[in-house]
Amino acid sequence: MAKPISLPRPRLATSGEEALLGDAVVVTRLDRAIGWARKYSIFPYPFATACCAMEYMSLSMSAYDIDRFGALLPRFTPRQADLLMVIGTVTMRQAPILRRVYEQMAEPKWVMAFGACASTGGFYDNYTTLPGIDLVVPVAVYVPGCPPRPEAVLDGLMALQRKIQREKQFPPREAAAR
Repeated sequence: MAKPISLPRPRLATSGEEALLGDAVVVTRLDRAIGWARKYSIFPYPFATACCAMEYMSLSMSAYDIDRFGALLPRFTPRQADLLMVIGTVTMRQAPILRRVYEQMAEPKWVMAFGACASTGGFYDNYTTLPGIDLVVPVAVYVPGCPPRPEAVLDGLMALQRKIQREKQFPPREAAAR
């Protein structure tokens, strides 16, 4: 005759934000679960204008594998993207276009300034170059370099993931009531 299998009794939840119930269920706040899901499902829109685009292309190669961060598939329409990656030099004539692309993106949305030219205007010191895209759109993460190494871009992406994880995922009750 076979011996009956005895299952371990589940432990009751303890006080605190997160508690382990048994060995199979994790209880957490909905806010944190949504932050975790958004952190690993970033859809970038590459606004590539200059030489930094070559370094951006190398991110999808097997040596760097941006897919492990959940950000491999670029979206070429702003309505499907939530990360605007401004890659390279932006001129004054392109600034209204960049602003329009940013406004077409759905909330929540983030912006990454990719390289020295997008961050500060780079080595260009003339009237046609925008001296930093933060004059047109709010920037969440700056990636330094001319052009930035893929490792720096991955560091910037991880910094953005930490920022997304810490953000409050729901609007305040006052805004939702309007």
